[in-house]
Amino acid sequence: MLRIALIALAGAVTTVGAAQAVQMLSPQLRGAQPAPAAMVATAEPQGETAAAASISKGADGHFWAEAQVNGSRVRFLVDTGATAVALTAADAQRLGFSPQTLDYSYKVTTANGETRAAAVKLATVSVAGAKVANVDALVIEDGLDTSLLGMTYLGRLSSFEAHRQSLVLHP
Repeated sequence: MLRIALIALAGAVTTVGAAQAVQMLSPQLRGAQPAPAAMVATAEPQGETAAAASISKGADGHFWAEAQVNGSRVRFLVDTGATAVALTAADAQRLGFSPQTLDYSYKVTTANGETRAAAVKLATVSVAGAKVANVDALVIEDGLDTSLLGMTYLGRLSSFEAHRQSLVLHP
């Protein structure tokens, strides 16, 4: 139980740091109010496919998404509290970004303390067919164990719904 609580705390701390970095990152996000934690969130429809996609809840109680990002597979923890998609350095490297040459000009706080993040643009992110183009993301220099699927992707869908055993994405 303590391990689950520590994992949840780590996710919350990482989310806050990523949110602060994204607010500095994008002029459109400056002054924006954080999305409330709700069962259903909506945004302007910008997805490029028509069919709804479903993600089953994992045995650990979290929603894990297997996504195609720029043509490569990335496993994400779905995090509606994260303002941005956040990539581990390892996932960024597999996607063709060179973590050693990125500009880590944003400060974020993770469960392991303060670290830096670099802004990148993902050409496409597709989860179970729910595809979005030109997604803003952050590469976290260190302290992030798994990549997070945050609101720079989720907020571009027309809506998403959390149910007991599934998360439904509406492009």
